[in-house]
Amino acid sequence: MPFIPHTEDDVAEMLASIGAASIDELFDEIPAELKNGKLTRVPTGMSEMEIARLMYERAQQDGFYLNFIGAGAYEHHIPAAVWQITTRGEFYSSYTPYQAEASQGTLQLLYEYQTMMASLTGMDVSNASLYDGASALAEAALMAVRQHKSSRRILIPQTVHPVYRKVVRTIVKNQKIEVVEVPYDPATGQVAADKLEQFAREEFAALVIPQPNFFGVLEQVDMLTDWAHDKQSLAIAVVNPTALAMLKPPGEWGHQGADIAVGEGQPLGIPLSSGGPYFGFMACKQELVRQMPGRIIGRTTDLEGKEGFALTLQAREQHIRRSKATSNICTNQGLMVTAATIYMALLGPEGLYRVAAQSHANTLTLAERLENLSGVKRAFQGPFFHEVALQLSVPADKVLNKLKAQGVLGGVLLEQDYPELKNTLLICATETKTTADLDKYTEMLQQALTT
Repeated sequence: MPFIPHTEDDVAEMLASIGAASIDELFDEIPAELKNGKLTRVPTGMSEMEIARLMYERAQQDGFYLNFIGAGAYEHHIPAAVWQITTRGEFYSSYTPYQAEASQGTLQLLYEYQTMMASLTGMDVSNASLYDGASALAEAALMAVRQHKSSRRILIPQTVHPVYRKVVRTIVKNQKIEVVEVPYDPATGQVAADKLEQFAREEFAALVIPQPNFFGVLEQVDMLTDWAHDKQSLAIAVVNPTALAMLKPPGEWGHQGADIAVGEGQPLGIPLSSGGPYFGFMACKQELVRQMPGRIIGRTTDLEGKEGFALTLQAREQHIRRSKATSNICTNQGLMVTAATIYMALLGPEGLYRVAAQSHANTLTLAERLENLSGVKRAFQGPFFHEVALQLSVPADKVLNKLKAQGVLGGVLLEQDYPELKNTLLICATETKTTADLDKYTEMLQQALTT
C-alpha cells in the first residue's frame, strides 16, 4: 500500500487540534540526556528514479556466488510451498491476533509453532517469537535477572556470537546489569571447566551456553548446565534449531535441563536476504513462564465445547506498561514464524534430521579435504556441527578476495572479532552443497593459497 507522508500544513493542523506547539512537545517527558538530537548523518531523500537505480545496483552487487558463509545466517533449501502458503493474504497481511474471534487461523498456526519449538528444544513452553536471535538472548538475560532477584550479573562465553554479545550489552547496560565474558580454550574452541573456575566464588544470575558455538564447535553442555545450577544460576541455551534435529535438546542438558532456550529461527525456512528479516525464538521451563516476554497462544474450548485459540497470560495492555512490562522490546516477526511453521510441518522430524545430518556430513567432508592442502589446518580440535574454523598459512583476507573473484564466498574472517585468530576462516556447508561444490571450493582454495 502506498504511503503518503503528511504535509507541514497537515502536521500544524493536527498539533493545533490537540493544543501542542510542536511535535517535540509531545515527547517532553523524555530526559534531554537520552535524546540523540538531529540525525546529521542521514542523507537527503532520493527521487523514485534514483531509488530504483540504487536498488538495481544493490541487486547486481549480490551476484551469484557459491556460498560457504554461515556465522549465524545459513543457506538451506526452502521448499517452494513454504512461501507460496506464507504469502497468502490471510497470513501475509494479518496483524497481532488480539481479537481471537477474528484471528483463529493465525492463532492456531502460532499455537502449532509453539508446540513444534517446545518439542524441538525439549522445553515446557514456547512463546510466539521475538525480533531476532540476538535480542532474544538479551530478553533471556533480563528474564534471568528478574527470576534470580539477588544478582544482576550474566556470564557469557566468548564463544557466543559476537553480535549477540554486543546486542546484549547494548540492551542491558542501562538496567545496571553486568555482562562478564568467559574465555575459551584455544585448543578445543570450547568453554572448558578450568575457564569457569575463576568465577566459582562469584554470584551470577545466569550462564549462557551456546550449542553449537560461534566457531561451529559443540560445547560440553551437560557440564556447563550442571555448573550453572550448582552455583544457583540459571542456564540459558543459545541453540541452532537445525542442529537440534540431531543433538540433545536443551531441556535434557545436565541433570535438570537448561532453564531457557533461545536462538535465531532463520534456518527454518527464511531465505538469505541482505540481512533479514529473521526472528528469535524462546522457550523455557513451566515455572518461568510468567517471566517470559512476547506472545503466548493457548488452546481452550468455548461454551459450546468447540476448540478455540487465544492469547494467554497477558493482555494487550501488557505492551504499553512501560517499565512495568515484562518486556519493552518484544517486537515480533509473525510472518517469519508462519514460514517457519510451514517449513517444519512440511519436513517433519525425519526431514529436519536429514537436513542436519547432510549439513554435518558435507562440512566434515569439506574440512577433511581442506586439511589435506598445504597451509591449511583446523583451528580447534573440538567436535563441530556444520561450521569449522580453518587456519591458513597466508593472509586470509587476500585468499577470500581471490575466491570471490572466482565466484566463491569462502567464509568469514574470524580475526575481525577475535584478533588472536589471525588468518582463520570460519566456513560452513549445508545440505545445499553438492560433491561438485565441495570439489570446486577445494580446488579454488588450493589455487588461492599458491598464487
